[in-house]
Amino acid sequence: MLLELSIENFAIIKQLHLTFHKGMTALTGETGAGKSIIIDAMGLLAGGRGSTDYIRQGKQKCVLEGLFELPKHSSFKVLLDDLGIDQRDELLIIQRDITSSGKSICRVNGRIVTLGNLKRIGAYLVDIQGQNEHQDLLQAEKHLQLVDSFGSQSFKDQLADYQKKYDAYRELEKRVRAIQENEQSYIQRIDMLNFQKKEIEEAGLQINEEEKLVEERDKLANFQKIVDAFAKSHEILAGESGNSLDGIGEAAQEIQEVAYLDKEYEQINENVQNAYYLLQDAAGEVSNILDQMELDEGRLEEVNARLEVIRQLKRKYGESIAAVLSYDEKISAELEQVDVTGNKLEEMQAALDQKHQNVWEIAESLHTQRKQIAQKLEKDILQELSDLYLENTQFEVRFFEEKKELNRNGLDQLEFYLTTNPGEPLKPLAKVASGGELSRMLLALKSIFSKAQEKTSIVFDEVDTGVSGRVAQAIAEKISGIAYGSQVLCITHLPQVAAAGDYQYLISKEVQSGRTKTTVQEIDTTERVQEIARMLSGAEITDLTMENAKEMLTQAGKIA
Repeated sequence: MLLELSIENFAIIKQLHLTFHKGMTALTGETGAGKSIIIDAMGLLAGGRGSTDYIRQGKQKCVLEGLFELPKHSSFKVLLDDLGIDQRDELLIIQRDITSSGKSICRVNGRIVTLGNLKRIGAYLVDIQGQNEHQDLLQAEKHLQLVDSFGSQSFKDQLADYQKKYDAYRELEKRVRAIQENEQSYIQRIDMLNFQKKEIEEAGLQINEEEKLVEERDKLANFQKIVDAFAKSHEILAGESGNSLDGIGEAAQEIQEVAYLDKEYEQINENVQNAYYLLQDAAGEVSNILDQMELDEGRLEEVNARLEVIRQLKRKYGESIAAVLSYDEKISAELEQVDVTGNKLEEMQAALDQKHQNVWEIAESLHTQRKQIAQKLEKDILQELSDLYLENTQFEVRFFEEKKELNRNGLDQLEFYLTTNPGEPLKPLAKVASGGELSRMLLALKSIFSKAQEKTSIVFDEVDTGVSGRVAQAIAEKISGIAYGSQVLCITHLPQVAAAGDYQYLISKEVQSGRTKTTVQEIDTTERVQEIARMLSGAEITDLTMENAKEMLTQAGKIA
């Protein structure tokens, strides 16, 4: 149930705070006063799509906030748990900000949620019935959804299971058809993948292999240059005549003899000694390298050949060895899948036939159950329509048996057929129903569904269009009945419906400082008499219309 609604800078509403009650609340006022704006705000809090057009002119953002009583559905509590939303206070605070930049921020009990998740939450909170629902009734493809929504939870679970299996069936069918229609190209692709896999794996690539080979190639290609450099270096450092080490050794000996005379000399001596020993070690290392060096001309050819293999593979499959190996993993996975399915078309076809048989059997079961659901729905709607002075109506949920073919909803195509005139044949609802009859049909459906769906709040947005007199009174009583034990908010222009409300809010607009402003106030009994009298007579209110208004409220049990 909606307990409170706060609106700031939304359309022509600058700031508004409303408290709502259990039972039926009528929202009345002149056309254009802003009644539907309040319903729009509730729709946005329930996950409706926002727009910067909602922001009040000259403002940077609008802010909507609703306080809801936590629904008792166990599935709703599971949903909140999954989303990490606190439930300790048994209350739900939903806030939605829409900024001029187009951003929409949704919060539930202080936690930011996506618009998709807000819509999932809103489905448990608010059920808005308005002109769109009139249009749904005129669309035959929507009738199947209405019938299904009247089914039991067991039926809905079976339908969900069917849709999951149907999707798997269609996916397999798509793969089989793709193979059948493109079998030659498919086989060629498999051959190509097998060739690529073999080529990569026979190469036996190793991570960092290329870098090591390049280093080895450079050494082999510059072998003579390296030998000459080391030989000359060794001759200079430790040659048999006039080598550098002997000269440095003599210098070190001379400096060592006078080093004790000054600390600076000692440092020089230490540096010369260190240099002598380091050069001595280096000379030994150079000598060892020279002893070990031997040109392997064949190895250079091997390295170059290996680098060419790597270059070719990189050119075909990736910019590096790692990329080539990654591509190998990718095609291996595809080929593995092919091993299971692609090269076993007969097995795939058999699996497809089995899935088809399975979903067909479930669809047949759904069809049988839909027939039973439709029969009960027909009976209940006729009873509801009789209460709304359409007692001569014939209503039928007509199944088109000749059009049976599998789809995501099963095998069924159906449409609502109706006649409100005795002796006239039933025809599609969209072709025979007037605006007033559509209003009553919608109300009949909602009256039936509200008993099973336990919505927190039901909103009727001018669903009483096209009716008057005793029909309007019947609609008022029907809406009041739906509100029994729950909460109904009803925008109406009918005085009968307004009088049936347990509470009434008057919505009006005025111009202040050149800006239009909408105001909403809950009105007491005296004010209700005045407002219902206005709804009865228009601008001029007479003593008679005042008496009629009082009588309406009295008959509705709202005043003694």
